Amino acid sequence: MKTKYLVTAFAASCLSLAALPVASQEMSYPEKCKGMDIAKMGTSSGGGMKMDMSSGGDMKMDMPMDQMGDYQKATMEGMKSMHDDMMQGMMQKDPDVAFVCGMIAHHMGAIAMSEAELKYGDNKAAKDMAKKVIAAQKKEIAYMTKWVEKEAK
Repeated sequence: MKTKYLVTAFAASCLSLAALPVASQEMSYPEKCKGMDIAKMGTSSGGGMKMDMSSGGDMKMDMPMDQMGDYQKATMEGMKSMHDDMMQGMMQKDPDVAFVCGMIAHHMGAIAMSEAELKYGDNKAAKDMAKKVIAAQKKEIAYMTKWVEKEAK
């Protein structure tokens, strides 16, 4: 009986893991949160902010990507994507839209990190947390995306 339970539990966890990465790929950053090329932002008059996002902005890495493990690469790729989208969203003129767009990107980063945990982690409690994060963040992203579609001009 114990073996049957373990096989069933294992099969169920494999099915849920197989579905999760697809879920994040289905989610995309709202178009209304995009629109500014933050890599080219700046001013020559010195009165504004100049940002060079070509190297990941404030994300400084002491370890080259080719020396990272698979888990580190997966999380760094997710964080870079989140960082770029979040910075772009925060540049919206409307502070409410900027906040919500930044939060959408932030939540997408949480999903990417959680998916990396599910793929590479081996601690059941940590994996359970990752699953809960994914479920909660997906709901919040859906709600915030609807808000952006309605409110952003």
